[in-house]
Amino acid sequence: MQVKLNLIAGAAAIVLGGAAYAQDLVVKIGHVAPTSGAIAHLGKDNENGARLAIEELNAKGLMIGGKKAKFELLAEDDAADPKQGTAAAQKLVDSKVNGVVGHLNSGTSIPASKIYSDAGIPQISPSATNPKFTRQGYKTTFRVVADDVHLGGTLGRYAVKEMKGKSIAVIDDRTAYGMGVAEEFEKGVKAAGGTTIPRVFTTDKATDFTAILTSLKGKKPDVVFFGGMDAVAGPMLRQMKQLGIQAKFVGGDGICSGELPKLAQDGMGDGQVVCAEAGGVEGEAKKSMDDFRAKFKAKFNADVQVYAPYVYDSVMIMADAMVKAKSSDPKVYLPVLAKTAGYKGVTGTIAFDNKGDIKNGALTLFTYKGGKRDQIAVVR
Repeated sequence: MQVKLNLIAGAAAIVLGGAAYAQDLVVKIGHVAPTSGAIAHLGKDNENGARLAIEELNAKGLMIGGKKAKFELLAEDDAADPKQGTAAAQKLVDSKVNGVVGHLNSGTSIPASKIYSDAGIPQISPSATNPKFTRQGYKTTFRVVADDVHLGGTLGRYAVKEMKGKSIAVIDDRTAYGMGVAEEFEKGVKAAGGTTIPRVFTTDKATDFTAILTSLKGKKPDVVFFGGMDAVAGPMLRQMKQLGIQAKFVGGDGICSGELPKLAQDGMGDGQVVCAEAGGVEGEAKKSMDDFRAKFKAKFNADVQVYAPYVYDSVMIMADAMVKAKSSDPKVYLPVLAKTAGYKGVTGTIAFDNKGDIKNGALTLFTYKGGKRDQIAVVR
């Protein structure tokens, strides 16, 4: 009889345990980035930033509306391709995610944003910088980095005023990001009183730049700006050296990665490259970023490339809005997310304006010395 009672008690405990587990609130966070293709190293960097945030949220045992939240990451690969990006977005919508962090590229983030908007699902991009992303009138669209107007314009002025560029060449890769940042760079050059050589084009899949570089060589550029990603910038730098083009090389956050020296092999000299990363910390906030980088390295045995800290903050901001709204329901926590202000992240203090853009977004200017990124300055 005692054995039977013990069995009943044990069964009841299992049922109760199951009931307690059923009370947990499952929160699905979608993440999209290119984890295949030429910039897979950047996509994996982003995804690892999301994984670290999810792991820490679950370790904290967050309560949302009186229930313990269990966060799950649904990671998708868009291969930096707009068509694959919209397919990934639809898959996440069908999976009823509570929010999305991504996509990495402007060219995938912009078309995907309509799908999330139609479904009412908040989307925070940690890295899409094309101004159009937040200017479509969607209430679900946010970003935690400065846009190309700020980034390209700052680089354009820097090329004229600080680098003393007289003959400035501009190349872009025909993507939404590459064209957008090149256009803003040209505006920045003009505003600073400089002029640019007529723009030339390549693609984000190209590996041979002999023709366009040979045509530029005759114009004797002292600065070459490239709107595109590091996977193309590296071989371009190598071929510039082979052709004897000794110009300074300037680019946006797409080239501003830890991988660029490897991709360029021996093609870049110390101080030759100047790039800007959308974001940046200084003063007291620098310790948070340094601590994050150390934690990331310990977890993944890899250095942060560019955007992982911004992904991490994006996930954390989303969770913070859910806690404040006491709900993971997108339509309930979305208005709270939109009012985010004064959030202390590892990338600095975060607040959104009425378009979903970060207020007072910072930029960090870098160069490379001895194969390592070297910070020049943080500008706002």
